[in-house]
Amino acid sequence: MSPTDFAVWGYTLTALIYGGFALYLYAAWRGAAVGGWLLSAVVLSCAWALGCLWFASHPSPMTFLWSSALDMLRGGGWFAFLMVLLRPLLGVSWERFLTIGIIVFGVQLVGNVSFARMLITDEWALRLIFGGSLASAVLGLVLIEQLYLGVPMDVRRTLKPFCMGLGAAYMFELYLFADTFLFGRPTSITWAVRGPAYALIVPLVAISGARNPSWSMRMSFSREAAFHTTALGLSGLYLLAVSAIGFYVRNYGGAWGQALQTMLLFAALLLLAVLMASSAQRAKLRVFINKHLFPYRYDYRTEWLRFTRSLSSADGQSNLGQSVITALANLVESPGGALWLRESTGENTGFTVQARVNLPEQAEATEPENSSLVNFMRKRGWIINLEEYRRSPENYPGLVLPDWLASRFPDAWLLIPLFGGTGLIGFVLLSTPRTRFDIDWEVLDLLKTAQHQAASDMERMLAAEDLLEARKFESFNRMTAFVVHDLKNLVAQLSLVLRNAERHKDNPEFQADMLDTVAHVEAKMRELMTQLQGKRSIDPPRVVNLAKALENIYHAKQGQHPLMELNIPQDCGTFMVQAHPERLERVIGHVVQNAIEATPENGKVRISLEVSGMDRVRVVVSDTGCGMSDDFIRERLSRPFQTTKSSGMGIGVYETSQYVRELGGEVIYESSKGIGTRVAIELPLHTRLDSEHEKREHEKKSGGDHG
Repeated sequence: MSPTDFAVWGYTLTALIYGGFALYLYAAWRGAAVGGWLLSAVVLSCAWALGCLWFASHPSPMTFLWSSALDMLRGGGWFAFLMVLLRPLLGVSWERFLTIGIIVFGVQLVGNVSFARMLITDEWALRLIFGGSLASAVLGLVLIEQLYLGVPMDVRRTLKPFCMGLGAAYMFELYLFADTFLFGRPTSITWAVRGPAYALIVPLVAISGARNPSWSMRMSFSREAAFHTTALGLSGLYLLAVSAIGFYVRNYGGAWGQALQTMLLFAALLLLAVLMASSAQRAKLRVFINKHLFPYRYDYRTEWLRFTRSLSSADGQSNLGQSVITALANLVESPGGALWLRESTGENTGFTVQARVNLPEQAEATEPENSSLVNFMRKRGWIINLEEYRRSPENYPGLVLPDWLASRFPDAWLLIPLFGGTGLIGFVLLSTPRTRFDIDWEVLDLLKTAQHQAASDMERMLAAEDLLEARKFESFNRMTAFVVHDLKNLVAQLSLVLRNAERHKDNPEFQADMLDTVAHVEAKMRELMTQLQGKRSIDPPRVVNLAKALENIYHAKQGQHPLMELNIPQDCGTFMVQAHPERLERVIGHVVQNAIEATPENGKVRISLEVSGMDRVRVVVSDTGCGMSDDFIRERLSRPFQTTKSSGMGIGVYETSQYVRELGGEVIYESSKGIGTRVAIELPLHTRLDSEHEKREHEKKSGGDHG
């Protein structure tokens, strides 16, 4: 089969398919305007296929002219349908695209009229026709991309088949007419395939029509779409320019024309690769689009999402500074910079480098707290454009830049202060941008908004670090307070021994008791040393005879005034609890010591053991001392560092409450001012030894522990 026969059969099939599709659309049309424009485009496509069929079967200048005119109308029909779909999306830019379309189709019309009336040579008339068709293909691709990228994600599903089909047809035309424009006439094979190629897009258009019968959809347009559309449009213009130059070289380059054309093609491909790989060129294109295609320079929603994404990319507090630099730098096409934060070291306070991006490690500098730069930023709050400062320093009255700025940061461009709730917490220095970037009011507003967010994040980070450090000091101080409290009790025991030594130093019983006391103090001191070294005690809780523990406390405090009374009923002498023996004696002993210190010498302190229910036992320490108010008991008594004693630390009661709670017990205070206090320490009962044999066995064991 010859190319002519293939063209005849192909365009016949295309005409039948578009004709049948037009009848189907007409039958399904309910009067919607968008559906009417689609029907018109399909009818014109059917007429174009018939015109091409006429030209294929009867080639002549007249049939070519008719097929070319119908081709122009077909392209105009699809252009009109795309413009109707894009009307809610393009806004003011809709008229701009409409003007471009009119110019493109006007070029084709001039070419057709010139060819029909022989106003110019046939060669130049064909150049106008083919050049207009090539520009129409580029414009169609631009509109398809804007339509696809402009709609929300949930709407793209309905449009994807239509955009893929029509976009593929425009790509085919781009190839066909670029080749035709370059060589002056289309290749017979490519032109013959054009009809079936257009027939293949009908099912895709039908699928989109079935998914969205009314062809009405809500639209949204972003700068991302504008950027890609502009890039695609410039690529089409680039292809047109290369084709035109190649045509000129081929026809007027003489014997070197073929070689020059090959060299031109290589140079064009190399230039295209450089433009695509260069971030600086892409940045220039982005700046150009923002300046000339939109009334506002930024898509604030997109910029803010990108900025917050950059801030949240920090994988820890140490990287938040770098994230702040990167987020601010991306707003103005800067490759990086450095961050200074306020830092106090002894008597000196200044701003030091805490993070850097794309700067060497040697880029270090410290700015004093009261320097001209810091005072200017603190007073004015301005973003300092160093390029503007070098040109017109009078715009920044009173500002004197430090020497290190020029010597260590030669590419310095912008100084952005960071203000938090406490004032100036730092500043960011950004390097010169990849491409020229004009700083206007819109850029300054965006940077000021971003700097407040960055400063807020940095201030929260610094507050978190301060809180962590404060908690460490609090933990250390609490441990120290417990240690000092224990030391105070040990010193009190040694002081009592020293006071009685003058009178009883020759008494053998006193000497033995003194040695026991010193040994006890030495053991407690070793235990404190172990705690200070961070080592936990490996002594597990044991079964403790509570009556025996109370007897030990009674004997240890017996030499003091006022007099004490110990009351352990017969049936309570075998009550056992699970605890650390020495710590239990210490906390109960502290309660007893408080009672002694709060009671005058003619008063009385009583220690007793009572039954509290079936499985609990109660140690009661009562006195006839000064007593406490209800408010003090309720709000201050069990809190650390709260005390009514002039020499106390307020730790003993807190430790008692904490330890008794650890054992599963409870401390109950009852007191009246001027009458006295009753403290009940209620503990869970571990076991009760009923038999005399068990009692003797336990006394043997406990005697070794407490003797």
